[in-house]
Amino acid sequence: MIHRPPHTPRRELYAAAAAVLLVTAAVLVGRHIQDAHHTLFVHWPPLFADWDPHVGPGTPAALILAAAGVAYGPTLAARLPWPALPWAVWAASAAWIVSLALIDGWHDGIAGRLTTANEYLQVIGRFHDIPATLRGFDGHILAGVPGNWPAHVAGHPPAATLTFVLLDRIGLGGGGWAGMWCVVLGASAAAAVLVTVRALADERLARRAAPFLVLPPAAVWMGASADAYFAAVAAWALACLALALTRRSLLWAAASGLLAGLTGYLSYGLTLIALIGLAVLVLARADLRARPLLVLPFLAGLAVVPVVFALYGFNWWTAYHLLVTRYYQGVGGTRPYSYWIWANLACAAIITGPATAAALPRTAGSLLHRNDDRPAARLALIVCAALAGLLIADLSGMSKAETERIWLPFAVWLLAACALLPRPRAWLAAQVTLALLINHLLLTGW
Repeated sequence: MIHRPPHTPRRELYAAAAAVLLVTAAVLVGRHIQDAHHTLFVHWPPLFADWDPHVGPGTPAALILAAAGVAYGPTLAARLPWPALPWAVWAASAAWIVSLALIDGWHDGIAGRLTTANEYLQVIGRFHDIPATLRGFDGHILAGVPGNWPAHVAGHPPAATLTFVLLDRIGLGGGGWAGMWCVVLGASAAAAVLVTVRALADERLARRAAPFLVLPPAAVWMGASADAYFAAVAAWALACLALALTRRSLLWAAASGLLAGLTGYLSYGLTLIALIGLAVLVLARADLRARPLLVLPFLAGLAVVPVVFALYGFNWWTAYHLLVTRYYQGVGGTRPYSYWIWANLACAAIITGPATAAALPRTAGSLLHRNDDRPAARLALIVCAALAGLLIADLSGMSKAETERIWLPFAVWLLAACALLPRPRAWLAAQVTLALLINHLLLTGW
């Protein structure tokens, strides 16, 4: 049985309404700042998007999936055998992401996303000698130096770019393959969160969360955004950690360490995912005392990626400090912190949807009335850890704008809070409606 703190439906509506007001304020204030000062560098603040009402080949599929998900999603999530549910969540999430992306067409929605001037595929040819390129990677981060990297290449450790280089080497080159890699891998993040919630909270909560993990507004930006791929790697690192602690598995511990190490070399900001990892350890602390041997395979796995890159001459810390300089050399140095410190949160409200906003009071209540044996409190701790990571990223000032994609690795965990909501179909309808409106009214930059 799921125990919930006493909250009225009105309180959920108030929370959702507060999120709507935050987004509205971010739009209106952002329009004024952009029109008057041109310092936001986004055309439809707070989102990196353009106003462009349109339909496309993905429209029929997206409408059908949205209707089917609302009508049958909660029932299927409750009745499917558990071994099949994570696979079904993964497949349904991929279908939802692809259908939304195809509203913009194959090229604009998927194949062309990672081929633009600032993206990873622009530099594939410069990695013909991978060891030499890694040794000299730091020397091309700053703007103004000869052969400086495009923004996204400079803004991430080289494992991000190297992923697409290796895909090209095995014959999967070009924007189509790269885009579908991000879509398929990104969709698996929903399954990873599902597995983690079951392992650390309980199965019923995981099943209640499943439809919301499949059909979030965040799926608009998971279509061919490399951040969706990063989100999946980070999510599976945490899922493997939860499985290692609950199943006494050395293999899962090693896999968790390996993926955690890779996460840090895909995105500098994803080191904050460690806060969710800490929540996992707190929830499994009794298991941890009984499993000291799990530490060794985890640390061994964790060391693999950093050691490999260090041997090839890449220095993570040096590159990060150069990135900070590069960030302020570009639009990051012009975008006003005073606007983005709260408008970023409006972006988070958009990608997680009104259902997540409505669930936050219940999440807070579950945590404040905490009992270690209550599944809702355990789920609330995971959600609050993800929220803490997001807030720290916001305060850092290194994520001014474009957080609708940058914060996907945190957003997928916030969605789990929706498991605490009553009347899931009504809130699920709100989620898919928002996603459909965004993708049909705006042409998003990612």
